Amino acid sequence: MKGTFGSSSVCFVTMLQDDGFSSVTSSSPIQVFPMMSVSPSFGSSNQWLKELKSEERGLYLIHLLLACANHVASGSLENANIALDHISQLASPSGDTMQRIASYFTEALADRILRSWPGLYKALRSTKLSVVSEEILVRKMFFEIFPFLKVTFVVTNQAIIEAMEGEKMVHIVDLNAAEPLQWRALLQDLGARPEGPPHLRITGVHQQKEVLDQMAHVLTQEAEKLDIPFQFNQVVSRLENLDVEKLRVKTGEALAISSVMQLHTLLAHDYEKKSPLPFKHSNGVNLHRALVNQNTLGEFLEKDMANGCSPSNDTASSSPLCSTGSTKMDSFLNALWGLSPKVMVVTEQDSNHNGTTLMERLSESLHFYAALFDCLESTLPRTSLERLKVEKMLLGEEIRNIIACEGNERKERHEKLEKWFQRFDTSGFGNVPLSYYAMLQARRLLQSYSCEGYKIKEENGCVVICWQDRALFSVSSWRCRK
Repeated sequence: MKGTFGSSSVCFVTMLQDDGFSSVTSSSPIQVFPMMSVSPSFGSSNQWLKELKSEERGLYLIHLLLACANHVASGSLENANIALDHISQLASPSGDTMQRIASYFTEALADRILRSWPGLYKALRSTKLSVVSEEILVRKMFFEIFPFLKVTFVVTNQAIIEAMEGEKMVHIVDLNAAEPLQWRALLQDLGARPEGPPHLRITGVHQQKEVLDQMAHVLTQEAEKLDIPFQFNQVVSRLENLDVEKLRVKTGEALAISSVMQLHTLLAHDYEKKSPLPFKHSNGVNLHRALVNQNTLGEFLEKDMANGCSPSNDTASSSPLCSTGSTKMDSFLNALWGLSPKVMVVTEQDSNHNGTTLMERLSESLHFYAALFDCLESTLPRTSLERLKVEKMLLGEEIRNIIACEGNERKERHEKLEKWFQRFDTSGFGNVPLSYYAMLQARRLLQSYSCEGYKIKEENGCVVICWQDRALFSVSSWRCRK
């Protein structure tokens, strides 16, 4: 990683776990701040803040973010406001990795507070424009900058080709039909089959018709060029509102389903409260006091996740999988099972951002998004407009959704691969281990990148894409278990 903590570090949080405070000199002000209370006067003379080294500033920002989140979770508005003011003196969307990520987590925490006053929140956002073309462009930037989706498409296509060997009529349902390059490559592979290409039908699901129109145009042209019998069906719908009957699966077709970072949006519990922040006074544990008893922040984060540490009433309960599952997810998976797909390939973010409490989600998402911001730091200059757009319009919006939203509004409910294994197994799907050749293709693709931080590992027959040792995305393959 460039600039922030050096190339040997994966991200700002894991640095703390390995090194503690060893890099901090005895005269550094950073040794004092864990015991400092967040007060209006603290930081009013900010000369010492300007003198902090990058690592010291990053550590201080982490403490401030956790303290602020603790105040937000316990409903202490005044203290949360003070913490936000302190963070604003250090964070910057154009700074180093930690400064940039702190900007978006701070914005998310402030957004969570504002949502407690619906009138004020709606008034402040009433003139906000949502430009579809910009959103499409930013997602294309994500595809081009990172290798994650490219690896996903290569592995998905290989799993489909192997499952469809010898089939004459193939139907592929793409639950996030946003990128035609994946299916162009598949058309070329199918056209090279020794037995000849099948009749291919692709049904694309997307909420924006212009995206589907573009995909239909590109794929139809490619199929004509390759002389492959082809049909593209459009289903304009959000996944949560999808009527499975509109997929029009026919008898005699061999069905494949592809889902790329979509299923987690269905994990909202029907009974979850919508309000993110019922402000009230709480007797929660003071986070700074908890931090003083740990040698490093990494240890604090580990204990918080392992022991269910409760800095406030907000952290009283654990992962949703321990309770009743999402009715929406159960119904959707049952509907897909009823279609009898020969293969279903699923890509998801491999991190637990679906905890029922704010502090759980903050701890996990700090690790995850720090790694993604670290990837960008190693790939693009800090002045890059493309980098800024991806961070703000895509990653920043995901962070906002994870931290600020509750109930059905919280869509970014990412979960670990082991949770998906349990969920698919319960829904009647059996895992299909990805082939050696699929793994080989994924590794070769990553090796073509000049950046050495990207890694592939195999986990229970699935592909897990990592930045250094941090798992970021998983690709798994499934079929109906009769």
